[in-house]
Amino acid sequence: MSLSPHESRSSEDKSKHPNKIHPVVSSIVPINTENDVDARKLVEMGYQPQLRRNFGIWSVLGVGFSVTNSWWGISAGLVAGVNSGGPVLVIYGIILIATISTGVGISLAELASAMPNSGGQYYWTGQLAPRKYAPILSFLTGAVGWAGAVFTSASVCLSLGSSLVGMYALGHPEMLIQPWMVFLAYQLINLFAFVLNCSGRLLPKISAASLYISLISCFVITIAVPAASRTKQSAKFVFATFVNETGWENNVIAFIVGLINPNWSFACLDVATHMAEEIHQPERMIPLSILATVGIGLVSSLGYSIAVFFSMTDLEGITGTPTGVPILELYHQATRSVAGAIVLQVLIVLTGLGCLTACHTWQARLAWSFARDRGMPGSRYWSVVHPKLDVPLNAHIMSCTWVSILGCLYIASSTAFNRMFNFLVYIVLHPGKLPPGAGPEQYSAWALLVGQIRTNSQHRPAVLDFIHFGIL
Repeated sequence: MSLSPHESRSSEDKSKHPNKIHPVVSSIVPINTENDVDARKLVEMGYQPQLRRNFGIWSVLGVGFSVTNSWWGISAGLVAGVNSGGPVLVIYGIILIATISTGVGISLAELASAMPNSGGQYYWTGQLAPRKYAPILSFLTGAVGWAGAVFTSASVCLSLGSSLVGMYALGHPEMLIQPWMVFLAYQLINLFAFVLNCSGRLLPKISAASLYISLISCFVITIAVPAASRTKQSAKFVFATFVNETGWENNVIAFIVGLINPNWSFACLDVATHMAEEIHQPERMIPLSILATVGIGLVSSLGYSIAVFFSMTDLEGITGTPTGVPILELYHQATRSVAGAIVLQVLIVLTGLGCLTACHTWQARLAWSFARDRGMPGSRYWSVVHPKLDVPLNAHIMSCTWVSILGCLYIASSTAFNRMFNFLVYIVLHPGKLPPGAGPEQYSAWALLVGQIRTNSQHRPAVLDFIHFGIL
């Protein structure tokens, strides 16, 4: 990545590292750059291609949308929205956040089109920030982004673990849910998603399948829940009922607090940008994926939310359900059947597995690209691409290990886990909000404001090496 304030390196550096400023691992997949336009562009940025471009538009969209998964996010965080505004918060919050996310998505799409690189935001920060501060700002962006991806994965693991235990509890009302049950489910799910990410040949197919499963599940639940429910709420309840059980007397504050639910449902729009080195024509396909994620998310989450709120019968029963899974209780109320509720919840779990698999894909690419620029201790190990599996396996193992460790915090204290998770996940909710600093190209203030970065701008001439700058 061309972030160095120096125009050239010493001959000693070049002799040690002929392909990059820092060592290129021996496991690089041999890729012919002569007839590959995308590979040549990557070389111009200062990077040797290491991953094969096995992904297409549907598989990249599968990765991007599966992590954001707007309608699934509404289900997973239902209590936050219901207690902090009720149906009004969720319905109008979706429209508000989707509008904001469109602007964020356009900015991300423009940057991804101009500078398609697996580093994503930290690469762009280094390109656009003042040369004096580029290394440290880029490092902080990369470190925070990877940490946020790990905590996001942990949150999805916890949601899936809670769902599995909750389904069992619904069928066995006498059972008292214990933290170790959720912990065990958490670890098994994390391991399962880890395995799904270990084959570069199969991963694009898995990613595309995740997209289809999510959309089909959303359609089925959106139709089935109101069709099965005998009691239908009024339009006033769905579109004009505000609920404030946050403890704040001011409804405006309660509304703002509750926006975490729809906000989470449009989070992580940057995911597709980290797949830029695994798809052909990334300057076109990545922006399409980002904007499609917002559009599909708006339609799916809004339709789904309206359907479930019209079918809701007992709001207090949903928020205080002994299963610990509010959306499962809502399905139970609507279908009046344990089996029916579990079947619908299985669709939620399958969608969540696709989400977690995509989260692991995302965090592995972030860790790998960051390590490639020597942004992590032990970078020489984490920057290795497995020559047969065609995935950054070491980075994947390391990231999933951290997710597993975070699960242990839940056993120690669920409150501590949730507080730490809320803080670190918040910083990655909308990664395109930070304004880029003017780089050597001196973009106009208007160009920066609307995201009009010239696609023919010259990349800075040297690859980032955080160790060289004394950051690590």
